Amino acid sequence: MSDDNVSAVRNAYAVAERKDLEGWISLFTPDGVFTDNSVGASYRGRALADPVRNYGTAFSNMHRELFRIYADGNVVVVQLALQGTHDGPLQLPFGKLPATGRQMDAPCCDVFELEGGKIKRFDCYPEGSVIFSQLGVLNNLNAALSH
Repeated sequence: MSDDNVSAVRNAYAVAERKDLEGWISLFTPDGVFTDNSVGASYRGRALADPVRNYGTAFSNMHRELFRIYADGNVVVVQLALQGTHDGPLQLPFGKLPATGRQMDAPCCDVFELEGGKIKRFDCYPEGSVIFSQLGVLNNLNAALSH
C-alpha cells in the first residue's frame, strides 16, 4: 500500500504544478483537510483549491522540487523545496504582498495521511521565515515592528 500512497502523493504534486484546481480538490477525501502551518490556515471542500490558486498566482513558475519521500503505512512524508519567481500578488492571512520579482527557493516538509488512495490530511510546513527573507520582506522588519 505504501507504494500506491507514494504514487498518489507524487500525482498530487503534479496536479498542483499544472494548477488543475478541480483535479486538486478531487484528490481529497470528502472530509479531507489541507493545513498551511506557516500561516495557521486550514482548507476544506472547495477551499482546498485556494492555496494552489494563491501560490500559482504569486509564483507563475511555481515548482516543487522533491528531495526525499518516506512512507509508513498510510502516512507519506516529503522533504522538498518550494521554488519560483514572485511575479504576482501573494495573499496572506494578514494582507496582500505585492510581487517583489525575487526568487524563492525555500525548504518545506509535507506530511500526508491517505485513506483509500485519497488525501485525508495534508500538513504543509513551508519555512516561512526563509520565504519572507528571500522575498525581501524581512529586510523591512524594523519598519513593521512597533517601538
